[in-house]
Amino acid sequence: MKYAWILVAALLPASAAIAQNSIPPGTLLPISLDTGLSAARLHAGQTIHGRVMQDIPGTPVRRHNLVIGHVVEVQAAHSGQARLEISFDSVKTRDGVIPIRADLRAMASMMAVEDAKIPEEMADRATPPEVATTEQIGGEQVYRGGGPVTAGDQIVGKPLSYGVLGVPRPNVEGDCRGAVGGNNQPQALWLFSTDACGLYGFDGLQIQHRGRTAPAGQIVLTSTKRKLDVASGSGLLLRIEAEQDGRS
Repeated sequence: MKYAWILVAALLPASAAIAQNSIPPGTLLPISLDTGLSAARLHAGQTIHGRVMQDIPGTPVRRHNLVIGHVVEVQAAHSGQARLEISFDSVKTRDGVIPIRADLRAMASMMAVEDAKIPEEMADRATPPEVATTEQIGGEQVYRGGGPVTAGDQIVGKPLSYGVLGVPRPNVEGDCRGAVGGNNQPQALWLFSTDACGLYGFDGLQIQHRGRTAPAGQIVLTSTKRKLDVASGSGLLLRIEAEQDGRS
């Protein structure tokens, strides 16, 4: 574990160069939805919003910056399956608006997001949150107060005040890769594990299209239930697109 942590620490940039009007391909954007996604209430062309939940290294994007998207197409459950197609188009920073084209790596329900914030030592009310141990969405452990982020015995990241940094790991079962586009720097993951991939905490929801292949940047969600509802406060792990090979 010691040598793995040294490797992670060595990858952390001492002073990342700040690009003022772009986000490097392969960069992860962890966001919390301000707009609930409902096939029954949204309509094509409607604007949707989210908030970046952690400063993004090597970019001007900061925590709570606004992410703006729109609804491409909606199909209510008249035919037995609800369908919602969305796209995230830009990030509004203090210095201006940065256009983006992003795919979806992982998404977690509002309840899954809240669960990831609860310290495992909840019974010990004397434990302050800044030194508590928490479990990321995807199962990794976060040891705050000077500890690492671990997947079993492997050190995979470093805790920060509002999230964690780690190099994305592949998830073969979910068909998600590790670092892409040559971007192998530690990424902002917020409450997600380094190998988080797919859906967490949803019943009947499916990702039909992640947005990596044509139509690029367009994310399609479907539901086997009669309703398709993703509550505001749900978490999304987006990735700025690099090469298009069908995996996020």
